[in-house]
Amino acid sequence: MPFTFDVYQPAAEYSRRAAYFSMEFALDQALKTYSGGLGFLAGSHMRSAYELKQNLIGIGILWTYGYYDQGRQQDETLRVDYVHKHYSFLQDTGVVFDISIHSAPVKVRAYYLAPEVFGTAPMFFLTTDIPENDYLSRTISHHLYDADLAARVAQSILLGVGGGKLLDVLNLVPEVYHLNEGHGLPLAFHLYQKHGKSLAEVQQRLVFTTHTPELAGNEEHGMKLLEDMSFFAGVSGDEVRRLGLVENERLNYTLAALRMARKANGVSAVHGRVANEMWKHNAGICPIIHITNAQNGTYWRDQPLHAALEAGDVEALKARKRQLKQELFKEVANQTGNLFDPDALTVVWARRFAGYKRANLILHHFERFQELVTRAGRPVQIIWAGKPYPKDYAAIGLFNELIKSTRHLKNCAVLTGYELGLSALLKKGSDVWLNTPRFPREASGTSGMTAAMNGSVNLSIPDGWIPEFVRHGENGFLIPLANINEPEAHKDAVEASGVLDVLENELIPLYYDHPQDYWQLVQTAMREVEPMFDSGRMAQEYYELMYS
Repeated sequence: MPFTFDVYQPAAEYSRRAAYFSMEFALDQALKTYSGGLGFLAGSHMRSAYELKQNLIGIGILWTYGYYDQGRQQDETLRVDYVHKHYSFLQDTGVVFDISIHSAPVKVRAYYLAPEVFGTAPMFFLTTDIPENDYLSRTISHHLYDADLAARVAQSILLGVGGGKLLDVLNLVPEVYHLNEGHGLPLAFHLYQKHGKSLAEVQQRLVFTTHTPELAGNEEHGMKLLEDMSFFAGVSGDEVRRLGLVENERLNYTLAALRMARKANGVSAVHGRVANEMWKHNAGICPIIHITNAQNGTYWRDQPLHAALEAGDVEALKARKRQLKQELFKEVANQTGNLFDPDALTVVWARRFAGYKRANLILHHFERFQELVTRAGRPVQIIWAGKPYPKDYAAIGLFNELIKSTRHLKNCAVLTGYELGLSALLKKGSDVWLNTPRFPREASGTSGMTAAMNGSVNLSIPDGWIPEFVRHGENGFLIPLANINEPEAHKDAVEASGVLDVLENELIPLYYDHPQDYWQLVQTAMREVEPMFDSGRMAQEYYELMYS
């Protein structure tokens, strides 16, 4: 039976068809097509698009092995497992078409995720892992963010050219193509070819979201590699150079996207300023506005907790929060053998495990930290979780060092398996959500939004979205920034002291000595985080500010 695209009637104000291209989407615990925050953000966007009945189509890749499964070695340190994934809820469209990679045809098959399955916009997932391809071609869609450089380039071609061609084949041609990060950049060259090699025609249709606030993090490669890999969808390397996209025989994905799109956005007010400052010296770039990231409250918030908030029933709120802590602590006990106390102040650090996010900052003054988590009168419990990139051996080393340095502390736990399910447990079961990135390297960060929705108080470096929300001592707490011009080691020492100072002098006394004030702060944060940081606002702004 041939595939038919039969979806909801779009709302009149969102009738313009747009397609959203992202290397990762975190939609449900069952679908392993994400690694971290970029996927969480994209997943919430798709959910809010569905709730608002926007005429939006999501385009992603069906990763055979997902990102990876995070397990433990016998000594409790991190183990990377790759498990073949199977999904009966995805519909095989029967659509198979060719894309060119390394001047050779590679067949692509498209799978469909219907809106009613998880409550998302209609979505298509592309795979090359089909019998019609040779082994090497099949591996293109095996691993999200493959460590092999040629494979990574091929994945970009699959997302960009493959996604663009799929929409053509299905006659679902959008008016707006949205690149969520630069991974899908080959889409721009596919459109350039399709529209008579007119850059103006591409710019009329293409918009771009950048998430990376530092130059080094923006992907770029040599032209020889990209030309050899057929990155430019049939456009010659000389023409790419004539378009002014190449510098020193290298192509920067972000810079090329900024030159080929009509509008771009950063993902917080701070990041909007940083992105404009970072790219302003480059000729031919499009305007960069900001649309602050957000998360889908319907998916993330605990309903009984919010029912108590709306009823003004503080006792019910406290009782439900205690239950949520107990649910989290069952997982802590299951993984680590440590029994946590639901009445003790519980701090969680959990997100993608990258060096600049400084998971170990709170340990910097270790004797002081150890005294904090071993004192009897006002106990503090701390949990870490997060997935390092499987080939980032420094981040894996940091993860393992956390395990080794806190193993003897019964009030500390490092958890594995940081995916949507565990993330929800941690946000609902924590009292304090700790966020310690190196300023100004956090473009947005969104985990603290969903933590606040669930009665967890943000304790954060004022980076990313945080300055738009936190008022110190009223709905959260800020860690004082060190002088940005000081050496990094000095900044780490100063800001680590700041974390402990706020905990010892403000948060712990508030929690134990002034519980009425503490719960007032919790409720203030829960009320204020939505709707501003619910992704319904964000999805609406994309239509109004980027797609119109």
